[in-house]
Amino acid sequence: MRKIDILLFIIAALSIFSSCTKKGDAPSVADNILNYTINEIPVTTDYTVGAFYYNFTTFNTSTVQVPTVGKYSMVNGVVPSVVMTNHIQQAKRGGIDYFLFPVRSVSRDLINFRTDSSTVKSFLDVNTDNLKFALAYNFLNTTFAISTTDPLENNGVKLEQFFQDIIKMVPQMKNANYIKVNGKALLYIMNAHLLFSNDNIKIYTTLRSRLSALGIELYIVGMQERWSPPARYPFRFQGCVDAIYHQSYSSQLTDWDRWWLLPQTIDQNWKYSKEYFASNMGGIDYVPNITPAYDWKILQPTAVSPNYPRTDGGKMYKQLCNVAKMNASKTTRLILIDSWNKWDEDMQLESSVSYGDLYLNITKQQFKKP
Repeated sequence: MRKIDILLFIIAALSIFSSCTKKGDAPSVADNILNYTINEIPVTTDYTVGAFYYNFTTFNTSTVQVPTVGKYSMVNGVVPSVVMTNHIQQAKRGGIDYFLFPVRSVSRDLINFRTDSSTVKSFLDVNTDNLKFALAYNFLNTTFAISTTDPLENNGVKLEQFFQDIIKMVPQMKNANYIKVNGKALLYIMNAHLLFSNDNIKIYTTLRSRLSALGIELYIVGMQERWSPPARYPFRFQGCVDAIYHQSYSSQLTDWDRWWLLPQTIDQNWKYSKEYFASNMGGIDYVPNITPAYDWKILQPTAVSPNYPRTDGGKMYKQLCNVAKMNASKTTRLILIDSWNKWDEDMQLESSVSYGDLYLNITKQQFKKP
């Protein structure tokens, strides 16, 4: 008898619950924050587009794609003049405003600095088309042997080396083709979130002052690690940099959930980050950073993380371009593309035998007025 009473109670409870729940009250796919279409954003004013230009010794043997200029080598960072000339012409054709060259520390990583400098010189030696360029100081906390418990300013020699690394860039910044933002020389600082200091504001203020004394006013864009919350490093950026960019969200994907709705996931992250930087970190601006494609398996043949392939005729890249436009600064209109020529991860914009100028054409169509 007791079992029957319990069963009747359960049935009654379910009946009451079902009668109080309308069919439309239950959450559905339509309620998902990521359930929306990335619309085409018309271009009424040109965006300023930069592309990371990397150096490498030779092509990875697992690289399937072949550049239209043929596979090339960069011995000690030197790019063959015919290759660099072709790259400049392609960039101009594809609506790229400037190449962004990473440069490592002259004070603490001299051999790699020389390699990086040779790549920049290869560009300057043949740049008769007057493509713009900028430098990205490739800061590494490991190179400086600093940490949260042993910050940069604890060692006066290291601190001065940091300043000298950027002072060394002044001749390039005075080049007529060095790109300016609001009349200031554009300087990217890679891994800026790892510039460990107990007073980052003082370091950046001193840096700006010393460069100003040499005739250079800086517009600094600092890098924050991909997929990190915007509130993680205010003490590294606020009062220090003019803008922030993230490592490319569309490269080195490890999360399948992000992969399924990648454009929407990036859009939501950027919108929140951009608003937070502007509202809570002293009006810091934002620079979206996108990647044309990505392939883990070139460097890691057994990788099981999601790839972002070139099998869709550029459809995904177009969506990411529109996400970048949706989140670009209204004032600087800076867009960053990673990369021009990182073939060993299939991240390149550079034209290839298989897809031709497809990604260059998309870039120009997406970021320049018709």
